Amino acid sequence: MTRRSHLDSDFFRNASERVALNRREFLRAAGLMGTAAPLLGFQPLRAVAPPRGRRVVVVTFGGGARDEETFAPDGQENIPHLMRTLLPQAAFYSRVVNHGILGHYVATASLATGVYETFDNFVATAPSNPTVFEYYRKALHRPASDAWVVAPSNGFNRIGESDARGYGKGFGAGVILPKHLLAASMPSQPDAAFQHLLRDNYEDPYYTPDLSGSEFELSQLDSILKLSVSDFTRHALTLSSADELSVFIARQLMRQLSPSLLWITLHDMDVAHSGAYSLYIEGIQRSDRLCAEIWQMIQSDPEYAGRTTMFILPDFGRDSDFDSGGNGFQHHRTGDALSRTTWIMALGPGVRQGAMIDRPVQSLDLVPTLGALLGFDTPRAQGRVLSEVL
Repeated sequence: MTRRSHLDSDFFRNASERVALNRREFLRAAGLMGTAAPLLGFQPLRAVAPPRGRRVVVVTFGGGARDEETFAPDGQENIPHLMRTLLPQAAFYSRVVNHGILGHYVATASLATGVYETFDNFVATAPSNPTVFEYYRKALHRPASDAWVVAPSNGFNRIGESDARGYGKGFGAGVILPKHLLAASMPSQPDAAFQHLLRDNYEDPYYTPDLSGSEFELSQLDSILKLSVSDFTRHALTLSSADELSVFIARQLMRQLSPSLLWITLHDMDVAHSGAYSLYIEGIQRSDRLCAEIWQMIQSDPEYAGRTTMFILPDFGRDSDFDSGGNGFQHHRTGDALSRTTWIMALGPGVRQGAMIDRPVQSLDLVPTLGALLGFDTPRAQGRVLSEVL
């Protein structure tokens, strides 16, 4: 490592630490983490078998939010459910660093593989490394119905399984793209009433993948989700955003199949790329509400209550207002500490409630942690187990 890169590394590490310190102090000032001492050390994994019937739900934000609009004092009003309902029940990792490519599909694929994927974010390609869904199904001989992804449709149709030798086809998760389902449910040009649910990508206006659905997707609607086309489209008309549609689909999956591994990617807050600050804030507020709704869905479902760990995390952050190379809340181009330092919230049985974990961790740590929770190995993942949630 050159002297220059060493200094750059030190600068980033110090800036990342300041972001996490501010986040912790904001939360303590709000009176939410005051009784929990920070957990600074990495504790060894306990050699215990996972509880019978344990389940995991992962909620990621495709489009992160800065502390200024969330955990900082002026932003906390935008996340009342995360702050007042979920955080007191959770272990909170305040310093989660993403060293990978800051594009939503490639970053989410990295979260799902535990390896920093390097493909073009705007190409619908499969990850190069095995996904957590493949590890899970192959190691534990689980059926295809037991692992699902509900995701936005800009490229995410390939996230369920990788191109990795020994994994891939036959071991992946089922992927449901609600926008594709909705488009496929309409025999002609979508009515204007549905346009707000079909907007596919905010980051690159020139990237407009085909939203047309297939017979397979329509058969999913009927045979898996137990919804008629008319019921599905009728319910969609009552919704204000694509994320609400995703949570509706996730609820149907939980009711009909009770998958043990369910991954939901929310995307509304990425409207920030359009430059509309008010819509960005609205996306944050909606994501906050939907996270609480998902947790309530878990607690009210006998197949999930008392046996489910839920993880909430952004894929990455957004640029600082003070970096001349970025555009503030609108983008995530600079690779600075604000755009790379995020957080993880974990809730569920065995999780240390009210714990604030200050030690630096990586977003890659999610996959090994899911493996430890559900009882399978993740041999190619590069992260470490987050021991505080076991």
